[in-house]
Amino acid sequence: MSTGKFITIEGGEGVGKSSNHRFIAEFLSAQGLEVIETREPGGTPLAEEIRELLLTKRSEVMSPTAELLLMFAARAQHLEQVIKPALQRGAWVLCDRFTDATYAYQGVARGLGTDFIIELEQSVQGSLRPDLVVLLDLDPRIGMARAQNRGETDRIEQENIEFFDRVRSGYLARAAANPERFLIVDASVELEGVQEQIASGLTKVLGCASA
Repeated sequence: MSTGKFITIEGGEGVGKSSNHRFIAEFLSAQGLEVIETREPGGTPLAEEIRELLLTKRSEVMSPTAELLLMFAARAQHLEQVIKPALQRGAWVLCDRFTDATYAYQGVARGLGTDFIIELEQSVQGSLRPDLVVLLDLDPRIGMARAQNRGETDRIEQENIEFFDRVRSGYLARAAANPERFLIVDASVELEGVQEQIASGLTKVLGCASA
């Protein structure tokens, strides 16, 4: 049995991850593939509880290191319970955010750097990395306006615009360092144009998978 592929969707707030997550899942399913849809932080009952800890607004300030460790605690559970078993049986896993988000949010935007994240990534994931990262790239000012229009914001969404500028720069640096697995999508255009870019990238991945 062939191993499945691991695709992640990344980007800052309000870039359209939910709409495009559905599009990618339907695109892959139409090829006859088993698609497991999941998200981070979250994906299992325990990891979803950790997500609540991470995103709930509170008077106590969460330290960046505590935030980072909670992210990887949820990820460790998610990998063992959902992602690894699905890939091993040949399913394709589609995940809303993964470790590239940690590099962008905690590494760059929170200022923790990469050394500790690299250690945690290796310890928790081993050699597992996404086969394709769909990075929805958008000016944070547009993205945050969209996010705020959706309703009440969570703890992380309440950060200032400079924080999200750093998130974007962190993502783009990751993409520049790993061009073979990143698909940068201009998320400022109409949804149809966004999905045309995604479909083109997915077609290449499917071609490689069948080769």
